[in-house]
Amino acid sequence: MRQTWRWFGPKDLVSIDDMMQAGVQGVVSALHHVPTGAVWSPEEIARRQGEIARMTDGAPSGLEWEVVESLPVSEDIKKQKGDWREHIASYKTSLRHLRDAGIEVICYNFMPVLDWTRTDLAWRLPNGATCMRFDLTDFAAFDIHILARPGAAQDFLPEVAEAAARRFAEMPEAAREALARNVVFGLPGAAEHFTLADVRAHLAEYASIPAERLRAHLVDFLSEVAPVAQDLGLRLCCHPDDPPFPLLGLPRVMSTEADYRAVMEAVDLPANGITLCSGSLGARPDNDLPGMMARLGDRVHFLHLRNVLRESEGIMGSFHEAEHLGGGTDMVATIAAVLREEARRRAEGRADCDIPMRPDHGQDILDDLKRRAQPGYPAIGRLKGLAELRGIMTALSHPAEGIGA
Repeated sequence: MRQTWRWFGPKDLVSIDDMMQAGVQGVVSALHHVPTGAVWSPEEIARRQGEIARMTDGAPSGLEWEVVESLPVSEDIKKQKGDWREHIASYKTSLRHLRDAGIEVICYNFMPVLDWTRTDLAWRLPNGATCMRFDLTDFAAFDIHILARPGAAQDFLPEVAEAAARRFAEMPEAAREALARNVVFGLPGAAEHFTLADVRAHLAEYASIPAERLRAHLVDFLSEVAPVAQDLGLRLCCHPDDPPFPLLGLPRVMSTEADYRAVMEAVDLPANGITLCSGSLGARPDNDLPGMMARLGDRVHFLHLRNVLRESEGIMGSFHEAEHLGGGTDMVATIAAVLREEARRRAEGRADCDIPMRPDHGQDILDDLKRRAQPGYPAIGRLKGLAELRGIMTALSHPAEGIGA
């Protein structure tokens, strides 16, 4: 596996110097400041590459931008409304510009409205560390009482809706505002930031788009862009829904192995691939991560390795970001499946035999608690996760094991 690190650009409080000291091999980044649907110009791409190539003191870093996360898909494309055809044309142009710049792996997602959802961005653990958490009762309180989505209460079990009513009644106004901010939280430097009014407007438009239609829109999108990516030698990789179950009455179409298999078969090109995120998929008890890697591995182009601890066994439930080896996913078995897939590719002579991975998310520990970087992306917490993952990779690749031989 090729060890990479996500970087949000010059405003990221975790610097290029930090990731160099973490010993990563490549960088995952994006042009968050470019509006969704607009073309990524050669000049903007080159600027980001130059930023990655330099340390704080101007010395060369030796690092390169190897994976795009994400080249975003507009809401117009997902809904097939407004300027969606122009946005697809812009997407194709951006793919060509990225290939011209030497970048081959492009991660994206097809989640409606919100890229990911948490109710607490700094939940305190017993040891004093903090992590991101999705609390189902808090989310129901947001959905039913803050967003006031029509019919929201019917989407939750009666006991959850009742607990949410009590929770909301006990919340001071500041807590209600913080919960709303957390749910619609955006990336640093992102060109778009949603308000509650924006969310309500999008939800109204999605009311007429069931999951089957959204999946058809995804297939239409891929039918346009995947052949371009194939011709250019690029690898597209769709990130799963996070969390992988319906929220806000919105359709979800990339939450399970069956979802991925349907989309891979509908646009059956090697360029149409998967970002296997063990944390997002691991939030469902019926997702078998080692098995998914074994069965779908031929199309896995990018890996997010993290773990979550589910707080119930229901499909829809609370969970929090665990230590990389401490959640519900068997990380040793998952990495073993990855190494077997890489060995298979190596035997076939595939150029993509080293799959890029990054230690996804991490708990804020030690000096992370003072730095207050992007939630989920601390320096030391991710370094700890990367060290744990490296230990598994090293042990399983040892000649005594033979997996990576």
